[in-house]
Amino acid sequence: MESIVNRDSHVNLFNKTLQHNNQLPKTYKEKEAFRELIRQGLLKNDDGTPEDEENFDEAIKNVNTALNPTKVPSNVEELFKDQRCTNVNTQSSPFWILMRAVQQFVEKEGLGNLPVRGTIPDMIADSSRFIRLQNVYREKAKEDASIISDYVTEILGSIGRPLETISEKDIWLFCRNAAFLRLVRCRSLAEEFNAETTNKDQIASCMENLDSEMVLYIMLRAVEYFHRQHGRYPGVYNNQVEEDIGKLKSCVISLLQEWGVSVSVKDDYIHEFCRYGASEPHAVASFLGGTAAQEAIKIITKQFVPFNNTFIYNAMLQTSMTVQL
Repeated sequence: MESIVNRDSHVNLFNKTLQHNNQLPKTYKEKEAFRELIRQGLLKNDDGTPEDEENFDEAIKNVNTALNPTKVPSNVEELFKDQRCTNVNTQSSPFWILMRAVQQFVEKEGLGNLPVRGTIPDMIADSSRFIRLQNVYREKAKEDASIISDYVTEILGSIGRPLETISEKDIWLFCRNAAFLRLVRCRSLAEEFNAETTNKDQIASCMENLDSEMVLYIMLRAVEYFHRQHGRYPGVYNNQVEEDIGKLKSCVISLLQEWGVSVSVKDDYIHEFCRYGASEPHAVASFLGGTAAQEAIKIITKQFVPFNNTFIYNAMLQTSMTVQL
């Protein structure tokens, strides 16, 4: 293999090496052979010792992660199969119209791939080569976005919606983040608090570990059960703590029976919930308030993936869990 100019990016090194191999390495043996091909491109000094070239080191380190077949992520595939994507109509939201346009692109011009993002990660290379490579990706991203824009126009016309429904800026943003799209379908509080529709399997599965964060959820629900029966929280009066332990235990048992879940809760948790008497430590309240604010921002801005749907925080162990109940 001929020597490769010193400051090529590792992406270009991969491309030049693949010209000799013509296929992506898959097995450990093939990847080792591919690394050796890259090493052969190292410049050597007069005594034949390979030069220390950072871009080659970077290429060798990225063989495992960078040389993988390109495919549509499973979360995006699920969106393509959704009825609201395949059957766009006058009531469809911009999200599903854009989703349908991207699906058409993937099936035709994309040849099974999503539109190019148009950005590349930072890497070791000289400025001119890095900028040229960046421009290649940027131009391809513009070309893909333009094709999808045409599909959006076609879809809007077919369902009688004005072209201003979706802006070019929204199309570009959607294309750039197509690989990271998520649709979160939450259950309602009514479903969670209805004994017939609560996610019993999830509760039972989590409670295979008796110290799972799920036990805190069960206890909090039992405390609410106690409050409905007695008009107060357990343990709020010191002279009733011992008495409330038995009452709260009965509430836990009744709640689990209503759910039809055969799990047990350690007495230690029942004693502890009565001992603290519905206290609300400011540090925990502050953490949960900040968490709620963060989730509200996600939903308002429609960026990042919100919790789905119940978040349980254990301040004693500094652990947390998100479950769909």
